Amino acid sequence: MTTSLNATTRERQLAALADRSAPLDLLVVGGGITGAGIALDAASRGLSVALVEARDLAFGTSRWSSKLVHGGLRYLASGNVRIARESARERHLLMTAIAPHLIRPMTQVVPLLPEFSHFSRALVRAGFLLGDGLRAMAGTSPQTLSRPRKVDARAALALVPALRTAGLAGALTAQDGQLVDDARLVVAVARTAAGCGASVLTRTRAEQVTDTGALLVDALAGRSFHVSARAVVNAAGVWAGQVDPRIKLRPSRGTHLVLDASALGDPTGALTVQVPGHLNRFVFALPQQLGRVYVGLTDEEAPGEIPDEPQPAESEVDFLLDTVSSALARPLSRADVRGRFAGLRPLLDGGDGATSDLSRDHAVLAAPGKPITVVGGKLTTYRKMAQDAVDAATARAKLHAGPCATESLPLVGACGRTGASGPLAARYGGEAGLVLGSATTSDPGAQIAEGIDVSRAEIEFAFAHEGAMDVDDVLHRRTRIGLVPEDARRARGAVEAIAAQLRSR
Repeated sequence: MTTSLNATTRERQLAALADRSAPLDLLVVGGGITGAGIALDAASRGLSVALVEARDLAFGTSRWSSKLVHGGLRYLASGNVRIARESARERHLLMTAIAPHLIRPMTQVVPLLPEFSHFSRALVRAGFLLGDGLRAMAGTSPQTLSRPRKVDARAALALVPALRTAGLAGALTAQDGQLVDDARLVVAVARTAAGCGASVLTRTRAEQVTDTGALLVDALAGRSFHVSARAVVNAAGVWAGQVDPRIKLRPSRGTHLVLDASALGDPTGALTVQVPGHLNRFVFALPQQLGRVYVGLTDEEAPGEIPDEPQPAESEVDFLLDTVSSALARPLSRADVRGRFAGLRPLLDGGDGATSDLSRDHAVLAAPGKPITVVGGKLTTYRKMAQDAVDAATARAKLHAGPCATESLPLVGACGRTGASGPLAARYGGEAGLVLGSATTSDPGAQIAEGIDVSRAEIEFAFAHEGAMDVDDVLHRRTRIGLVPEDARRARGAVEAIAAQLRSR
């Protein structure tokens, strides 16, 4: 089976699905990390699977994360030992077997400044030690994630050069996992699912969804047809209630700002600043690809209709800038902000209280006569969420499926690494050579626009192999150029030209 997703494979798979007389084993609604993970889990067990997504892969919450693969420390701090252990184990699997090419160690840096009390320092130190215990319990070696330690002021400034030096007594450091990009993980999971036999269909709406099928609408051609399935899983995230109105969610908004890395002295560590008045809330300044730093994260109630692209509140922008500036020699201002983004967490409605207090655990809801619904959870634990959902589907429909294989199933690009370095290897791993070698566009290694470290070959690969259907898919999800609006404006013309060349063949 091919792992390539493109307009041709989409048309072929849609036609085959429309002509299919026997029911599918499993229909998955939603193309975020959870839906893609479910499709992969089911297909790798030998089930017939189709994933349908109304828009594009990683269109919703899955592309708006902090790009972290968490080890579960924050859940341990709130007393949820089970979720903490699960997160640490899933991080281990991702970093060592599933997607080691997309994840690398990230050093958290908690500066020891005068206003950071001795009590807070003791809490952070204890938390880091507990987190290291989770690392060890999960089997992750210190060579993969180094142990926490205290460093002096010089070492702290080497990690985060923009730190305020007055009164700086060093820093506490610990390591966690960081994705090169969350949307890229979703695409890799979806392509791996396709390689196992799953049909992955974007721009395909699921309407009139039941526990045994749905009406599928091709949003590009306008045609529609009914597909039957022995089991249906609703993995629509924050839109899960639109698939099954009985599902009651209470979304919370998490906002990030995008800055030039130079605004923080081109840091290699993730500045971690305690929110005043809170012992267990921090704001992070996270080094990213393309010479950026993301500053986040908020946790705000987000009632009302679910927008396609959530927008940060102005108060959140001020909060993030003020909090991280408290540790910097030069305070940040709105002039430093190059872009901003916000995502909605699909939290189950737990009644009164702040959304930050709602459980981040996932839930698999399997009411009689309704599609199985998966909500909650975190990006780090998508594989376990998928396993639980497929287990529920196979039990309900009495499907003949093999055992779960995803604990050791590498994603596309995880194998065949040649030791190459640089942005292309970081984004594609073992497929870096394929990206350049399969390119037909002129000057494939050239940047798509001046100062944007994305090659022309990557743009072509997005259309030919990664399921991109239009320019926005490329700018906003296959690459992250679109996180800075000015960058998207400068790159759009070149991306459009490559798309036109491919369509003319």
